[in-house]
Amino acid sequence: MWRDLAAIGRYRETGGYRRYAWTGADAECRAWFRAQAEARELAYEVDRNGNQWAWLGDPEAGGAVVTGSHLDSVPDGGAFDGPLGVVSSFAALDELRRRGAVPGKPLAVANFGDEEGARFGLACVGSRLTAGQLDPGRARELRDGDGVTLARAMEAAGHDPERIGADTERLSRIGAFVELHVEQGRALDLLGHPVGVASAIWPHGRWRFDFRGEANHAGTTGLEDRRDPMLTYANTVLAARKKARLAGALATFGKVAVEPGAVNAIASLVRGWLDSRAPDEDTLTALVDAIEQAARERGVRDGVEVSVARESFTPVVEFAHELRDRIAALVTADAPVPVLATGAGHDAGILAAAVPTAMLFVRNPTGVSHSPAESAAEDDCLAGVTALADVLEGLACR
Repeated sequence: MWRDLAAIGRYRETGGYRRYAWTGADAECRAWFRAQAEARELAYEVDRNGNQWAWLGDPEAGGAVVTGSHLDSVPDGGAFDGPLGVVSSFAALDELRRRGAVPGKPLAVANFGDEEGARFGLACVGSRLTAGQLDPGRARELRDGDGVTLARAMEAAGHDPERIGADTERLSRIGAFVELHVEQGRALDLLGHPVGVASAIWPHGRWRFDFRGEANHAGTTGLEDRRDPMLTYANTVLAARKKARLAGALATFGKVAVEPGAVNAIASLVRGWLDSRAPDEDTLTALVDAIEQAARERGVRDGVEVSVARESFTPVVEFAHELRDRIAALVTADAPVPVLATGAGHDAGILAAAVPTAMLFVRNPTGVSHSPAESAAEDDCLAGVTALADVLEGLACR
């Protein structure tokens, strides 16, 4: 399975992946998922929001145990973020069959669409829509860098955007959702464990900062006569780093757009996107407020107008303690499995508001993620499959 999926959406020049929602690479990933489902004689379906499902047993029986993740990527992302969870889910079903385990509840593998938000700027679109956390009208109007709306992209891929929206009936059938994911950090490596269990997801969000100045000639405009938004932007980036460090939190400007974008022109607009995360919501709010204040104060000095808009926000997620503890017991072998929090958002975090959810992490020896350098050893991946199979057997077969 891993070999069949590995070439899809890979960008030769960087070695990273560009599997963006509702593109050709996305369609190939979806075809791969369907082929895996049909090869196992699982009932395959696509829901109203474009998420894929592969069912073992009757979906309408209720109390289903669902696993899975996503197949899309960030720009030049790694091979494991998302796909490891989907591949491991199918492999775990294979392991259950090898053991002769007989599920007493429906089992399903899911591939949630547009988890990374790389194309339309909003993460977890598929799961947010399903959980009723994203207004369908707003979703349809999301635009990519070329101005293409999500609605138009979905139509081009053969999906009806008028059908998107909350899917409460489907969620009511789910008794538990367990997502396996490569760890996006080095905690497991430092602890010497191949597999861990998630305790919580930090609150996090995305904010768009617009810095508006005055376009002018780079070669004839004196420094004292400039209203250069790039200066305000640069100072804000540095302020974000300092204030995040002092708060024990995270702040990253990872995307920027400049107008008019000429080498010999002073910019009229610099637009930067802030990703910020913190252990608790009060810390996150205070951090973003401090970054905005620093931007506005510098803007006054530079003659630059600053505006800030929050584009997405996910509150702190405490995974269901009873389910978390049960899963930790199911995967504990010679030593207790580590239970750790994460700063990365996931579909499991979105669904947690509607159904009991939990997560398993597989060791990432470098700690690098959202990069072609992302990695996991084969033995650790197999340990993850075994752990997931143990969990599915414990939840659905006993």
